[in-house]
Amino acid sequence: MGKNMVLHLLEKGVDVVVWNRSPEPREEVAKAGAVAVETLGELVSKLEPPRIIWLMVTAGEVVDKILNELASKLATDDLIIDGGNSFYKDTIRRSEVLAKAGIHFMDVGTSGGIESARKGACLMVGGTKEDFEKIEEVLKALAALNAYGLLGPVGAGHFAKMVHNGIEYGMMEAIGEGAALLKNSRFSYDLAEVFRVYGVRSIIESRLVSWAQAEFEKDTELSDISSVIGSGGTGKRVKAEADWTLKFAKDKGINIPVIEASIKARDESGKVEEDSAEGFRNKTISAIRGQFGQHPVKKTSKRIT
Repeated sequence: MGKNMVLHLLEKGVDVVVWNRSPEPREEVAKAGAVAVETLGELVSKLEPPRIIWLMVTAGEVVDKILNELASKLATDDLIIDGGNSFYKDTIRRSEVLAKAGIHFMDVGTSGGIESARKGACLMVGGTKEDFEKIEEVLKALAALNAYGLLGPVGAGHFAKMVHNGIEYGMMEAIGEGAALLKNSRFSYDLAEVFRVYGVRSIIESRLVSWAQAEFEKDTELSDISSVIGSGGTGKRVKAEADWTLKFAKDKGINIPVIEASIKARDESGKVEEDSAEGFRNKTISAIRGQFGQHPVKKTSKRIT
């Protein structure tokens, strides 16, 4: 997603200095006009203060590692943005640590998948109003039309994205269940046609429905799609965010049966028979995930868990 966001910014006329742990993405965006560097030190030196640095790094310890290295090289009033959908409590902790060095910090929950990163994403922002105003032109360049907003103080963007992914799980589960019901009814539905109609001004019209339609147009049986809903790559991150949503709900005593059931169904997808109705439900979910996240969803000789 980071690479696609850089390409999108370049097309919008924004100058970008880029660093990545592996060289291939650096080389690709350099060909498109970005200034590619090999170290974080070079990254900092190429930017004029007050600097704005946007991280697109998988949530976890690696974020702390990079922030610690950056903090040793940055100056007062520089700004770091974490667009990698970290756990909101980690985001708040990091902001407090960086504030002691005078470094500003913001969080941006980023949604829309690989395609939207290239064409215009949905951005859920946490931070101060002053910092938001500093980066609003960049946000506007990165986002689809009206698809960004300041939702609260630091941590609010990542919390909103965490809940978003819980909702995403529930919606995909409902679509998968609906597809299984249609397929097993007395009517010989063309599922691509049903979902085409669903996707035009119905109450459930959505990108998820249109992605399901696209997959059914390729193969209404989803013959080459695995019924095991994998958690590799970006899917692993999304799964973590859904789990965070469930834990928060339990800590607060909030009942979220739809999201909880969808997480359970995904966790247990490896136990489902490939050719059963539940298997087709899972295949539909896997197919949708393949559309928006480019997740590995094809059948393999070894079942994915």
